Formats: sequence, C-alpha cells, structure tokens
Amino acid sequence: MDSQLLSDTFVDLADTMVADFDIIDFLHMLTDRSVRLLAASAAGVVLADPRGELRIAAASSEAAELIELFQIQNDQGPCLDCFRTGQPVTAADLSGPGQPWPEFAAAAVQAGFRTVEALPMRLRGQVIGALNLFRTESALFEPADLRVGQALADVATIGLLQERNLRRSETIAEQLQAALNSRIIIEQAKGKLAERYDLAMDQAFTLLRDHARETNQRLTETARNLVDDTSADFPLKPGK
Repeated sequence: MDSQLLSDTFVDLADTMVADFDIIDFLHMLTDRSVRLLAASAAGVVLADPRGELRIAAASSEAAELIELFQIQNDQGPCLDCFRTGQPVTAADLSGPGQPWPEFAAAAVQAGFRTVEALPMRLRGQVIGALNLFRTESALFEPADLRVGQALADVATIGLLQERNLRRSETIAEQLQAALNSRIIIEQAKGKLAERYDLAMDQAFTLLRDHARETNQRLTETARNLVDDTSADFPLKPGK
C-alpha cells in the first residue's frame, strides 16, 4: 500500500472545512482512492435519502455503478444488508453455488465481479450509507486492507456530518438529498460529453471532473453549465 497516498487521502477526506465543499466530488475521490489503496477493481458509495432508501452517490466505474443500481432496484445484495445491519458484509466467490443473493450474484458475475466487500458508513449508531469494494477475481480482501477501508468510510462519514454542522440550517437528510439530486445533472453531462466526443461514460466523467478542477468550479456547477449549453470554454476535445 502506498503510505504517502494513504496519508494524503486521510488529509483530503478530513479537509471539509471549506466554503465550496463539493459532496459529489468528495465521494468520487473516496471511491477512486479506495480502488488505488485497497487493490480493488472498482468501488461505489450508496447513501440513504430522507426516506431511508439507498441511492447511488458515487462509483469509480460504470460497471460498479450499474451493479449498485441492480442491488437497489432488486432490493438484494451485500450493500443493502450492510446498510441495514451497520456491519461489514462479504460476498465471496460469487460464481459459486449457494449464494445468499442469487440474482445479485449472477448480475455481478456478468458485470465481471467475483468478490464484493460492503463497509458501513456510520458514526456510532447512525448509518448513512455504505462503501462497497469490488474485485474481478474470487479473492477476499486482506484484513489489513479492510481496516483501512473501514477507516476511510468512517472519516468520510465524519466529513459529511461535519458539513451538516457547518450549515446548521440544513438537516443531514436535506444535505444528502441535494447531493443525490446533483447526480442527475452529472449523469446528463456525462451523456452529453460521451455523445459529443464518442467516449465511454467513464471517460466522459473523467473529462468532466478534470475540467471542473482546471477551471476551479464545483463539479455540479460544471455539469449544469454543460447541460445548459453555457460552458463555452469546455475543451474542444479530451486532453486539450
């Protein structure tokens, strides 16, 4: 494990005491760093909306996003059990017999995943979602990596709750709902970029986020400008 990247990640996750804190970019950073640090093939974050129903907040790849969506739509899978119990849930050797979530297991294998580890995003008795780690091979995550993964999830949860405390006029449910709603705009912008430049959706998101950072804009603001056709300064093509 890259100790410098691990240290930088904890600093970045803790650095939410800023005026322009962007929850969606924050959660995508969490999934990206989880992949890089924990030898995962992909990662995703699901958060509860005001009614307590899980929704996708971030994913490191389109495949991970789709399998997260499958779990939610079919009310079946390790991330749902993790959220409901507040405990880590392991789904190993998904291609083998006797799966506790047979429909999910089949969908995960079809998407290329053989192992899933769901880690609760919690602070004491409050569970707000789950960080989910995916592997393409039937190999369990090392206990040390899972401890780091849970620590990342815990720090991210504290950051989200700290953001609520900084904006006391909003409840945590309202804040998370706003973050979840902003994903709609981001998905629309990804689709527009994918069509414009003939890109995969993963590539389109990378281009969108890179442009947001280069122009010092919030990710949601960049996406909204693109969807509304007001982002005239958007790169003519990826990499420019």
